[in-house]
Amino acid sequence: MANYSVADIKALREKTGAGMLDVKKALEEADGDADKALEIIRVKGLKGVGKREGRAASDGLVAANVATTADGQVGVLVEVNSETDFVAKSPVFIALADRVLAAAVASGAEDADALLAADSDGAPVREVVTETSATLGEKLVVRRVARVAGEHVEVYLHKVNKDLPPQVGVLVATDAAGASVARDIATHIAAYSPLYVNRDSVPEQVVADERRIAEETARNEGKPEAALPKIVEGRLVGYYKENVLLDQAFARDAKKSVAQVLAEVGGTVTGYARFRVGA
Repeated sequence: MANYSVADIKALREKTGAGMLDVKKALEEADGDADKALEIIRVKGLKGVGKREGRAASDGLVAANVATTADGQVGVLVEVNSETDFVAKSPVFIALADRVLAAAVASGAEDADALLAADSDGAPVREVVTETSATLGEKLVVRRVARVAGEHVEVYLHKVNKDLPPQVGVLVATDAAGASVARDIATHIAAYSPLYVNRDSVPEQVVADERRIAEETARNEGKPEAALPKIVEGRLVGYYKENVLLDQAFARDAKKSVAQVLAEVGGTVTGYARFRVGA
């Protein structure tokens, strides 16, 4: 019988994020030697990388960094995925996400491919992810990265489960005047997930499609022809209130729009990014 205890199993699980059965098998094969068992888990993990490629990685976390520059502030937001929430909360996975974020900040990478090619302590991020995937025994994915710059950049990370790392992340850039309400607006964005900052940023084709759908719907409802233009405009306004940040009812006071909240302090939102793990 192998010479290991329940505490040894627990310690190795916490260190690697591997499943209990895999940890027990590794300890048995290593005759209770934790270091050798760790090596066995890594080797077996490496052998299984190809098999994991087709599996879904829809759990994980978001991480963010905001740095001050000569021109203001720059925020970076990354999403790193795992297969299970057990791995997502493991110290090994969280350390990987920290390395990915650091590489994103240092490299200026604008997309996931560039980030995977970026350096992380002498190795490409892609190799670091592969090695960690081998250790944890799960498919891991660097899904996306966003950069937001402005006079002021606010970050908000939200835990959908208190026992897990943040799974919703928001960066919002404002001018200096908007800094005082930036935190509230970031939490609003986390909750209401707007698609656009303002009406001008809605693509023309989207507006055209919404007009067409509104008109066809009104006709199918038997609305009078003369009333169609007003009905279409009213429904388009409804679309804006649902999807455009400045038009949305403010989360903390639904009697005001986000635009009104900014107007009260003379501020402006210049950009934002929002990630929700797996969405």
